[in-house]
Order: sequence, then structure tokens, then C-alpha cells
Amino acid sequence: MRELLVRYIGRFAPSPTGPLHAGSLVAALASWLDARAHGGQWRVRIEDVDTPRCVPGADQIILQQLAACGLVPDAPVMWQSQRSVAYQAALDTLIAKGWAYPCGCSRKEIEDAQELMGHARERHTAAVYPGTCRDGLNGKVARAWRLNVQRVIADLKLATPLTWQDRLLGPQQQDVAQEVGDFVLRRADGLWAYQLTVVVDDAAQGITHIVRGADLTDNTARQIVLQHALGLPTPSYMHTPLVLGENGEKLSKQNGAEALDLSDPLLALKIAAQALSLNEPSKGASIDQALTKWTKVWLSVPR
Repeated sequence: MRELLVRYIGRFAPSPTGPLHAGSLVAALASWLDARAHGGQWRVRIEDVDTPRCVPGADQIILQQLAACGLVPDAPVMWQSQRSVAYQAALDTLIAKGWAYPCGCSRKEIEDAQELMGHARERHTAAVYPGTCRDGLNGKVARAWRLNVQRVIADLKLATPLTWQDRLLGPQQQDVAQEVGDFVLRRADGLWAYQLTVVVDDAAQGITHIVRGADLTDNTARQIVLQHALGLPTPSYMHTPLVLGENGEKLSKQNGAEALDLSDPLLALKIAAQALSLNEPSKGASIDQALTKWTKVWLSVPR
């Protein structure tokens, strides 16, 4: 008997740098509701490749927090720390095509090169890589691996700027070569870079729809370029509003966000739902009843 084709597979992909906080619960709830509203599946991936930032045991705490809120994945959880072979295979593919190269530049060298070119770096953004090692290391010692963005775009005849449609934010575009440059695939410390791991794992998990915070919007074009380079499908993207801290910055662990208080999971869910413009459930409703109500109205609520 043939398996039914699943037309929607979504995911929540937290980094175990600590327990979930209010902002991460909003992202988890949004992705879960979107999957349920489309009659699809919802998966969880623990993005634990940045080992220096990971807190031992935080992955299990996160899974327990999700379960307490009724957000249970439909398939076994994936851990990125177990996926190095898949990432190496992807990098090897790009190297074989001539689309990846070793880089010996330090972060300071890149920033200094940009400053000499008169390019100011915006706050919270990385300096655009000037392509110093694109044609060879010139005596430098290889530190990282980068994607040759210009060559990928030229060889695959990708549009410049790259355009895509965000389900919430509308039409988006970015000139990856000019605005980002040749981005890192494997870091100088030997760890795998986010852009490569997320693309490889979204494909491996069969992800068709991505719902995540608006702070990750800027990553989308790079990931689409990589998807084309690796011959992988491009999911649908939707970026939801961020929960901000008192200082106006994104609420995050680095920004002092406190761990979720789950002494009352339904209350935590109500607060997260409010951030997504969802009304409170009926008085006395259970977690399951609240989630069912929000699922029914999810697609009709303006954001």
C-alpha cells in the first residue's frame, strides 16, 4: 500500500543554549499551529552543532517544555550533532563542482578590508566578504570553507537579485553576492556553519514550510542559493514578528531572557498566542482545547 503524500511538513529548530523563553515559545507555537492548520506534520530539530554555546541537558529541557505545552512532534527528533557525515557530503559536493573554496582570512582581516574599501558595517551584521581567497590562499593557512556565490549564481543562471515570496512579509529580494558575499560553510574552528546545516537538514526532514522569527529573514536568500547549489527543494517561508525585550532588542538568551515559567503551561501558551494576535480560549479550556481553537482560526487571523 502506497504512503499518502504529505503536502505540509513544518518544523521548530531550537538551539540548546538554555531552556525555551517567551520568544522561542512564540516561534514554536506559530510553527505548530501553521502545520496543524494545513493538516500537516510538525517536526523538531535540535540545532546543537555550535557546541561551545550549547548547555548540557538543555535539549531535554526544551523537549519537556514543548511537551508540557502540548507541542509534540510527529516524528523522531533530529539532533544536528549526529549529522556531520551528511554535512561533509554536502560540502564535498560543492567542492567537486568548484563552488566551495578554503579561506584563510580572520574576521578582523575581513573587517579591515571592508573599511579600506569604504564599506561601513551595520550593527548586528557581519562584514561582507570581499573574496580575498576566492582565487587562492596566497600563502594563508586554510581556516574555513566558503561558498563561491558569484560562481553558483552564474553557473546556475540564478536571478540577481534573488527574489522570493514570504507568506507574511510579502515579496523579498537580496543580492547575495553584493550584500553578503561568499559566506561560510564550515567555520575556522571546524564547526559546521548554520547556513549549510539548516539547508541539508530541512531537505533530510522533508520540510515543505518554514515558520520562524523575523530575525532570520535575512538568511533566506543564502539558504535558497545553497538549495539550488545542492539540488534541494526550496520550502515556503513565513517570518513572524519577534518578541522584544524591555530594551527594544529581540528577546533572546543572550539578551537576558528568562526561562519559561511553566508552572502554568496554559498561561504561557496564552501569552505566546497573544503575541500572534490570537484571542484567549474560553474560560476553563484545557491546553488541547486552546490549541484546537487557535488552529481553527490561525489562517484567518491578520498579522
